[in-house]
Amino acid sequence: MGRELKIAVIGAGSSYTPELIEGFVEARAELNLARIAMMDIDERKLAIVGGLAGRMLEAAGVDIELELTTDRQRAIEGAHYVINQIRVGQMAARIQDEKIPLRFGVIGQETTGPGGFAKALRTIPVALDIARDIQQLAPGAFLLNFTNPAGLITEALLRYGEVPVIGLCNLPIGIEMRLAQTLGVDRRRITIDHVGLNHLNWLRGVWVDGQDIWKQVFQQALEEARQRPEDDWGFSADLLETLQCIPCGYLNYYYNHDRILAKQLKAEKTRGEEVMEIERQLMEMYQDPNLREKPKLLEKRGGAYYSKVAVSLISAIENNKNEVHVVNTLNRGAIPNLPPDVVVEVPCVIGASGARPLVTAPMAPQIAGLTQQVKAYEVLAAKAGAEGDRRAALQALLAHPLVPSFSVAKGLLEALLEANRPFLPQFFGRE
Repeated sequence: MGRELKIAVIGAGSSYTPELIEGFVEARAELNLARIAMMDIDERKLAIVGGLAGRMLEAAGVDIELELTTDRQRAIEGAHYVINQIRVGQMAARIQDEKIPLRFGVIGQETTGPGGFAKALRTIPVALDIARDIQQLAPGAFLLNFTNPAGLITEALLRYGEVPVIGLCNLPIGIEMRLAQTLGVDRRRITIDHVGLNHLNWLRGVWVDGQDIWKQVFQQALEEARQRPEDDWGFSADLLETLQCIPCGYLNYYYNHDRILAKQLKAEKTRGEEVMEIERQLMEMYQDPNLREKPKLLEKRGGAYYSKVAVSLISAIENNKNEVHVVNTLNRGAIPNLPPDVVVEVPCVIGASGARPLVTAPMAPQIAGLTQQVKAYEVLAAKAGAEGDRRAALQALLAHPLVPSFSVAKGLLEALLEANRPFLPQFFGRE
């Protein structure tokens, strides 16, 4: 067993945290985890979630010290890994992000388009503060970023911070788990060619034990698409045949733009409003002193396999496993169509030094153009969020494929900045 580890969880009042605790319990044989520091600015939620976390550790009989604190620096001091899962502005800000774009006839979504842009502007200053705390109080610690929009926040951290950062998302492992279930094999036997950016990526290849089974997987995806109702979430067989690859679900906002926008405009509630109700129920459940495991309702919150992603990555680094994980890191030539210094989401070898991206085939023109455009937006949005640069902010919205015109971009920027004024010191100063 290796060194005794301290892991800090920033934003630990999140309803996701019990799943993370479950993952740490399951990994006790390969991680010498001595201490978990749970930090959140919301004392009530921290106490509720922390109470359940403590009961889970006690029920599992593991000797892990649990600390609850509202002091971020105290949580980070001496940590070996810092997990960032913050939501600046909490759920009310998410709902705002979803509703404001709709006023301009633009899709409202918390990670994609103007909604994700607003969330990034709120989050980047706090994420950079976390990075500075790590640099001062836990030098050499890895910052694992789960906070959405994960790719964009990781972009900002790697451009403007000075600590080792890896961006994580549960979407790639979800693909692997579904493939493993369909094929009836262990997930570890599967290799995928997953290429693109966070929430903007495509599946281009699948291997089991090194044997290429892409034709089989793609054919099955076509058959499933032919059975799917046209107005359902998902992609038509015609689109898949046109692309010759399988898009991730978030590409519905681009490929099925008109359909999704029409549905959002008619909906009685945004996704954020639905999630707020789920979270209210979860917090009530978490307060039950007899609850000692994550409740099944947590599955409806989203984020499946969150703990598996986080814990397996930490184990791969700590034990120098040199395993392949799909993460967000600097391109460094992995995708030839993109600059080497931008963040991409690709398979990487994970070991003691962090993430080393594996070189992939160039992206085909039918997916490269959209990727390059969204990456340009992300670079500009990262600059705007880090520096409070209004011109870069307007350039970012203008560059985004979901924003239809300069006038809409200008209107959106003013509306989003004003609505988020309390969370944007880089634009308005400390008010």
